[in-house]
Amino acid sequence: MPSSGELLERLKAIPAPIQGALYMTAAAACFSVMNVLVRLAAVELHPFEIAFFRNLFALAVMLPWLARTGMGALRTERLGMHVVRAVSGLIAMYAWFTAVTLLPMAEAVALNFTVPLFATVGAALVLGETVRARRWSATLIGFAGVMIILRPGFAEITPIMGLPMLAAVFMAISVLMVKSLSGSEQPATIVLYMAIFMTPLSLIPALFVWTWPGWTTLGLLAALGCMATIAHLWLTRSYALADASAVIPYDYARLPFVAVIAYFMFGEAPDLWTWVGAAVIAASAVYIARREAQVARERAASRAAGEAARGQP
Repeated sequence: MPSSGELLERLKAIPAPIQGALYMTAAAACFSVMNVLVRLAAVELHPFEIAFFRNLFALAVMLPWLARTGMGALRTERLGMHVVRAVSGLIAMYAWFTAVTLLPMAEAVALNFTVPLFATVGAALVLGETVRARRWSATLIGFAGVMIILRPGFAEITPIMGLPMLAAVFMAISVLMVKSLSGSEQPATIVLYMAIFMTPLSLIPALFVWTWPGWTTLGLLAALGCMATIAHLWLTRSYALADASAVIPYDYARLPFVAVIAYFMFGEAPDLWTWVGAAVIAASAVYIARREAQVARERAASRAAGEAARGQP
């Protein structure tokens, strides 16, 4: 059996886009396992307390990296945005963890696929990005997919069903802030500050619902924190190896992963409309990602042509 070092060398020999797809698929699997760990821990603990332990153990995983790299990893000129990003991420986490404990997991994941759609709206309204008709059309089609899942008038809609989309709204806000921060900050610094701020922030609400976890639940929470860190590292690695438009489709592997796990562990089976709606949302999000990549390439080519023209005598 080859060693881990040999496996890593073989992985490096694979073309970068394929590596990116593999890392994204692995991250999707980790996120799916995280949802199961949250559901299991919720048998004993409130979601707010689960969020605190998730952040605490994620910070514990990051601290050895900080010790190796030194305090220079904390250098930033945008501390305020890191704080705001942590607050938005924490709200998203509360909404998502509560949704996972109360809704069928596949349905929650499908509704949470709306993150890119909300990010498109936020990019236009907050960042002032130009969003043209084709991207707006894809966004509207994506929200039509939400309606297919919810089926207003044909199925009962409860406030709980809004939790995955509330989580998606604040995840989209975090995505936009990370997009802004990535212009001046290293990815590891962004992840580290998220853990540093979210851990004490999540402790305050957790104290109001505090129950000391048993050893089994504590083990689940430790696994949750480790799995979250690994998932985010693999997600970051995927984006570093390939264009976002090339790897985003593999993120939607979360739905079949979750559907299989939820079926065997909790006896949950998503209905046909969940699959259809999820497919519509995923297709619109993939189109938006590819359209953004195309626009970015066109802008880069235009800038390069302009600089070349200015450089001519």
